[in-house]
Amino acid sequence: MKSSPKKSFNTTGSPHNNKRKAPPRKNAAELSPKNEVKEMFIKHFKKNNNVGYVMSKQDVVRNILTQLNAKQEDALQEALLELKDAGWIEIKEDGVTLVLTQKI
Repeated sequence: MKSSPKKSFNTTGSPHNNKRKAPPRKNAAELSPKNEVKEMFIKHFKKNNNVGYVMSKQDVVRNILTQLNAKQEDALQEALLELKDAGWIEIKEDGVTLVLTQKI
């Protein structure tokens, strides 16, 4: 029996397809500016995961506010209130100083 020659449809000579798959899509809740801001605060608090850790006004400005885009700035207050209502943080009287109330 004669074996038929294999036909190659790949013109580049590489054995696989060079197309890259798109990364998995995140759902809309994960992409909301409010959740992005909450994640920024949580990420900072995870570095200093001690109950009673105080995030000063300077920490908030340096680590959070300077990194926000316009949509995130609009969602900042709501994100802070949700973290407070969930019991993660306490907001001091100045409205900027934050205290971690439980380990993250």
